[in-house]
Amino acid sequence: MESVKGNVYVPYDQRSGNESIVYFTRDLSAAGLERIYQKVKETITGKVGVKLHTGEPHGPNIIPHAWVENLLQKDLPGATIVETNTYYEGGRYTTEAHRQTLKTNGWTFCPVDIMDEEGTAMLPVRGGKWFQEMSVGSHMPNYDSLLVLTHFKGHTMGGFGGSNKNIGIGCADGRIGKKMIHTAEGSSNQWSIAQEELMERITESTKATIDFFAGHISYINVMRNMSVDCDCAGVEAAPVVTPNVGILASLDILAVDQACVDLVYAMPKEYNHDLVERMESRHGLRQLSCMKEMGMGNDRYVLVDLDNKEARIRPKDAVAHVVPFRK
Repeated sequence: MESVKGNVYVPYDQRSGNESIVYFTRDLSAAGLERIYQKVKETITGKVGVKLHTGEPHGPNIIPHAWVENLLQKDLPGATIVETNTYYEGGRYTTEAHRQTLKTNGWTFCPVDIMDEEGTAMLPVRGGKWFQEMSVGSHMPNYDSLLVLTHFKGHTMGGFGGSNKNIGIGCADGRIGKKMIHTAEGSSNQWSIAQEELMERITESTKATIDFFAGHISYINVMRNMSVDCDCAGVEAAPVVTPNVGILASLDILAVDQACVDLVYAMPKEYNHDLVERMESRHGLRQLSCMKEMGMGNDRYVLVDLDNKEARIRPKDAVAHVVPFRK
């Protein structure tokens, strides 16, 4: 699996392949989240896990729990929020601490399954460069489908955190899977793997999960409060300087992450400088090219504007029609 474009931002007219549908709304609210979910709900059946980043204690930028509560009560009764413990020491490092943080951050309105609380399971990685299998929480195989509900933002090591990072890191268990991704074998440096190799390992971990759910998986990215830091940083996250955009959703993980990156790049430099610098300096764009190489989706898409009679917007017209340039 050789790198095609690596960490280079590829303009839309230089991409090739099929197009996927990505839904978009500017409505950053519980109603907006519920509305866009209706467009990708057909894959969500049976016992449902909702994978989201529940955040470190008092994290200011996480998806508001009231939005998620509304969605689950109205559209996903019986669904379970799913998480795993962290690889770093903090408010979610142990199951006991993690459950206290869940209470602190308001995730008390439905069951929350810390999937690695009782051990791990191995899932195959088909076509991997670094892995043949990935260690995930042992509870993951209990679910029939997965809604990946992601706060899109920057990330200290990943450059950006979209659906790929939410699954690749967030479903890997806290002791084995995350170590496989972050730490070179035999290294005393916990974070010894970085840049393009890290992006490839994250993506291979993601592929194990999406192959497991085999079409029973949907993706929603919320472009709000986009600090250059992940929600792992909690109250220490860098101030938000990138404008809010809206909510995007798709059945294609690459298309939805690529669309979010494209909307950031479409902003004038005065608005996107910090987030673009974070993506590029960490080689985060390698997540996108790696997903394409592994056949995980399309980097070409059409935006369906739910606020404008479901008008179809070509990415080249996104500046005028989508990005509002407001904080």
